[in-house]
Amino acid sequence: MKLVVIIPAYNEEKTLPKVIQEIPRQIENIDEVKVLVIDDGSTDNTIKTAKKAGADYVTSNNSNQGLARTFKRGLEEALKLGADIIVNTDADFQYNQTEVPKLIKPILNNEAEMVIGNRQVEKLAFMKWTNKYGNILGSWVLRKILGNNVTDASSGFRSFSRECAMRLNILSTHTYTHETIIQCMMQKMRIVEVPIEFRKREGGKSKLIKNLYGHIKSSLSTILRTFLIYDPFKKFLSLGSIIFLIGLFFELRYLWFYFHKEGGGHIQSMLLGVTLILLGFQVIILGFISDLINANRKIQEEILYKLKKKEYKK
Repeated sequence: MKLVVIIPAYNEEKTLPKVIQEIPRQIENIDEVKVLVIDDGSTDNTIKTAKKAGADYVTSNNSNQGLARTFKRGLEEALKLGADIIVNTDADFQYNQTEVPKLIKPILNNEAEMVIGNRQVEKLAFMKWTNKYGNILGSWVLRKILGNNVTDASSGFRSFSRECAMRLNILSTHTYTHETIIQCMMQKMRIVEVPIEFRKREGGKSKLIKNLYGHIKSSLSTILRTFLIYDPFKKFLSLGSIIFLIGLFFELRYLWFYFHKEGGGHIQSMLLGVTLILLGFQVIILGFISDLINANRKIQEEILYKLKKKEYKK
């Protein structure tokens, strides 16, 4: 069994060596542990310090691509290296790397395809209340929509089975955390959470969350787009049906007044009702069209999966 720990890094020369050196190199039931650093176009000495600290592989983007694209490249490089299990961690030393064995245990026991390290955000006194409750709210929304039990959807300390990594297709350019959960759930892959330690950041600010409003906006956009890609029919059918029924209500209201009270009055209700009925019908039709496109997407994903199996053959 080969474990590859991937570390997306952007200008983390101060903390990255600590992360690399803390990763355990001998783990029960794992024959080989390798560390792969993916530098996202850093302008400091991130690459130099990564090599000096003992990273087995260091690769670099030509320019700053963002976390999601860097994570995607990390998965691809780890699969090329023959990883049976992939662990993703951050370069800022907030995650305790000695807990990697705990993070991969459910995969080794065939209990999960993806394991998320639960930071237990509600207990973190040092986290800003805006970030804390933003995380809690985002995880709650995903739980309600997906029907899963993930309580820390934004945690980046995760492990993936080889099968799971090959079936993930990251489309977001912002962050991968929510998108990977949605994809796993839609493809019936098992997700497990394990409690982990989360440390206070050692100076500096998050390289991802530069602006809280922008982060929330981008995250919601990613969630919405992913749902529309993977489950468009139900979403459009529900929305179209609601619009159609509201329009029907106004039409019935107009007819009731027409036959019982004021004759030809309330023409506005009739016009609004017709407009909403037509709009709702169009949205429902759009749902059927999206479902046909979705069927084609599933075929393409299966083809891509088989190509990956061939390309990353061990």
